[in-house]
Amino acid sequence: MFNQSQTQGDTGARIVGKGSATAEGPGPDVMAAATLDGNRVASSDGEEIGKIKDIMLDVRSGRVAYAVLSSGGFLGIGDKLLAIPWNALTLDTQQKCFVVDMTAERVKNAPGFDKDHWPSMADQTWATSVHQFYGSEPYWGRAAYERREEFGVGDVPPGSSDAPKAGGVKL
Repeated sequence: MFNQSQTQGDTGARIVGKGSATAEGPGPDVMAAATLDGNRVASSDGEEIGKIKDIMLDVRSGRVAYAVLSSGGFLGIGDKLLAIPWNALTLDTQQKCFVVDMTAERVKNAPGFDKDHWPSMADQTWATSVHQFYGSEPYWGRAAYERREEFGVGDVPPGSSDAPKAGGVKL
């Protein structure tokens, strides 16, 4: 089996740490999505920013598109959901968490949604803005990304908090 973290042109999460040498079972290169539910996500400055709630698949391409992160709130009440592009995450096998290359303060300003108002994740305008916020190349490929830019889609600069909000509400 190949090590996904070492292949050229990856669109998935990177893996750092001792990798499979420290893992029990099939991970970390191949894992069941259900085993990721509740995994911690940390910011680049070491703060825990939430836990993985769902893994979103692009059914047509067969790729993991986003990890939906539950952030803030108490016991699921008042929490903000964030769709983080899968390729914006790094699995740290030593810290036993995922890491997003962004400070906790930046993540607090990320476009989010609530459990009753999910965005249309298949909408490429929404998806492009989310990828731009996290500074990651869209998983559907650079050529498609460049074509969308020609038509004025994706004019939100990386890291901007001006990205479109789900349901027109900024959380």
